[in-house]
Amino acid sequence: MNALAIQPLNPPMLPAATGNYTHGVQVNGAGRLVFVSGQVPWADQQGKIPAAFEDQCRMVWRNVLAVLAEADLGVRNLVKVTTYLSDRRYRAANSKIREEILGDHAPALTIIICDIYSEEWLLEIEAVAAG
Repeated sequence: MNALAIQPLNPPMLPAATGNYTHGVQVNGAGRLVFVSGQVPWADQQGKIPAAFEDQCRMVWRNVLAVLAEADLGVRNLVKVTTYLSDRRYRAANSKIREEILGDHAPALTIIICDIYSEEWLLEIEAVAAG
């Protein structure tokens, strides 16, 4: 049996992780799992946030995919996606963009309507991938 190894994934294109988290965690051992921390609509190290939901949503997916790419994984490796929306009115736009990103791939999915850490963020997405 292989020894368990956990590797943080912090792509240089994303803002530096501050506090007690990393952008993603790769687990190697009996199998390989990647846990993607909640990604938010930051475009760069300065944390510029677009106003429109659609722009934020695409940016968040870009960040999720960047973490997966850091582990040499992609959309087809996603096994679980959790999306937190700040308002129900974003459900349709969120679904449309998610379907554009995932194509025919259908991971387990949860969508939660809730308050989000920053009032500027209209959504946050976390994910689990297997490779």
